[in-house]
Amino acid sequence: MITKEKIEQRFKEIYQESATIIARSPGRINLIGEHTDYNEGFVLPTAIDKAIYVGVSKREDRAIHLFAEDFKASYQITLDELAPSELSWPNYILGVVDQLIKRELPVMGFNLYLDGDVPLGAGLSSSAAVECAVGFALNELFALNLSRVDIAKIGQLTEHTYVGVNCGIMDQFASVMSKSDHVIKLDCRSLEVEYVPLELGDHEIVLLNTNVKHSLADTAYNKRRASCEKGVAIVKDKYPQVNSLRDVSLDMLDELVKSVDMDVYTKCKYVVEENERLHKACDALKVGDIQELGSQLFAAHAAISTAYEVSCDELDFLVDFGRQAEGVVGSRMMGGGFGGCTVNIVKKNMLTQFVEEVALAYKEKFGFELTPIFIQVGNGTERL
Repeated sequence: MITKEKIEQRFKEIYQESATIIARSPGRINLIGEHTDYNEGFVLPTAIDKAIYVGVSKREDRAIHLFAEDFKASYQITLDELAPSELSWPNYILGVVDQLIKRELPVMGFNLYLDGDVPLGAGLSSSAAVECAVGFALNELFALNLSRVDIAKIGQLTEHTYVGVNCGIMDQFASVMSKSDHVIKLDCRSLEVEYVPLELGDHEIVLLNTNVKHSLADTAYNKRRASCEKGVAIVKDKYPQVNSLRDVSLDMLDELVKSVDMDVYTKCKYVVEENERLHKACDALKVGDIQELGSQLFAAHAAISTAYEVSCDELDFLVDFGRQAEGVVGSRMMGGGFGGCTVNIVKKNMLTQFVEEVALAYKEKFGFELTPIFIQVGNGTERL
């Protein structure tokens, strides 16, 4: 278990001084609304009780000294030499610093310690949690007066510039802005937020980690984004007011895209319909209709698997198992795809039985372990 005391102790062991600021930024789940954020659509995320922890202190020079507990690795560079590293993990920190410098903010040298308990490769946005924890901690350390939305945007730009993933704003926004016992209905165009109470009654959320690792930086993610942009460009030729799939209707896709590029049509249609499913899911939550909420999750998975094609055999197996299992009202893959977790809404009194049965079936089918992740919904980024 990661505690403030443990971070303080390790920081002192590594840097021979105390951390000035210790911050945590959580991983997130997204209940529904996948691959909609970079299309200026809607998402429904919330923070979980797994987080990235950062300790920082100022230095007298312009050096940046980093230590990552997960890798038992250190990294050093100066502000004057700042550039992406050949190693992966420092870039989630250095990219934040780069964004602060580009804003001409008064950043100096610092020591930083990084630890966390967000499972890597599970689609819980550990990378966004790192960026937001670092942004929040440096904001406090150097009194930069950034807003929470600023910190989220800096995290997103870090992904674009130093990591090479052209991601939307959802992961960083959820990490920074979440509120306990609520999901965020986030308009990814305006960044308008509606906090929707997450009251599941006698149901509970459990994540099932396939233990298949995916990389959002791989070409599939960027290909999907390019397909969406191509669809928008085709529609925009006739309807110049269209700027993203948020502005596109199914009628427009049928009229202009279907006959030109069937694959682009299918990908765009998925996004338009996923926004509709999200609105229905929110309506269901507001009236306590957990069965309808679950139905929207099942429908979302069927679409993301067959139309958007970012699922995999392991994820499909888990959702199909959930459809047949007693007590499971909804299930879908979550995250960028090609591995990671399913999010499942299960009756509390059937939870243990479901997890045991699905884990056994998964092991028999694929030959390796399934990891259940039991979560609580929590607050966003905070100082400890």
